[in-house]
Amino acid sequence: MHVFITGGTGLIGSAVVAELLAAGHTVTALARSDASAEKATAAGAGVLLGGLTDLDVLRSGAEQADGVVHLAFTNDFSSPEALARSVSEEGAALAALGDALIGSEKPLVTVSGTPWVPGRASTEEDPLPTDGPVGGRGVSVGRALDLASRGVRSSAIRLPRTVHNQGDGGFAGMLTQIARRTGVAGYPGDGTQRWPAVHALDAAVLFRLALEKAPAGTAWHAVADEGDAVRDIAAVVGRRLGVPAESVPEENFGPLGPIFATDQPSSSAHTRAALGWQPTHPGLLEELEKIEP
Repeated sequence: MHVFITGGTGLIGSAVVAELLAAGHTVTALARSDASAEKATAAGAGVLLGGLTDLDVLRSGAEQADGVVHLAFTNDFSSPEALARSVSEEGAALAALGDALIGSEKPLVTVSGTPWVPGRASTEEDPLPTDGPVGGRGVSVGRALDLASRGVRSSAIRLPRTVHNQGDGGFAGMLTQIARRTGVAGYPGDGTQRWPAVHALDAAVLFRLALEKAPAGTAWHAVADEGDAVRDIAAVVGRRLGVPAESVPEENFGPLGPIFATDQPSSSAHTRAALGWQPTHPGLLEELEKIEP
């Protein structure tokens, strides 16, 4: 299968590209800069120059491929307005990709976060939230899944709050960056809230499985660790960096503060049973031991 991928040079996308190529697929990656193009080429992928706002480029890439994986997102969390722009840009890009595939029966694999459900681990059956700071992503993914009725084999991989590799990535990676900057491995509240996690290389396998065989209109959970307590995450970060781990105000985390403070464990039992996905790489707390002081 020839696959067009957006976000193919990021932490997750790089793993997905490697997984697809190893499985015998060919890949063309969207690249918005010379550096990204060089990285994609070095990985063995072809390159289509453009960004998420170049909708005609996105349509062209989708039309020329046998399947599409959408991962790109402008990770600007500097303000609520910047985050809203990122969500809006992604929504328009995903709509353009989906429109290009209508009637083709080709796969479109997109991405969202795992939902949170008070009092229990969320499952693949739970709906995505459509309100809050990133609720617009839930709306966009829902529209993509609805394309199942219009001849698109669309599916969504729901990623946990931390997708990690070598101790970097996701919410845990953000906590590490903040700790380096402030000298405190901080967490909101009492730190008992739980975040699910997965190694990027395990997530990449699930993207490939969904591309190859997920039924239209389905959602899957790329969850290896059902929920690690945030204070346990911060404790490892603090120990590795030699800084204290302690509670700090939720406001310290900007527009992501409410999400950081939410207890959000998640299950992948259905995904494992239905697609045969089995994570094999180290869990988050073990991976965080690789953080360099």
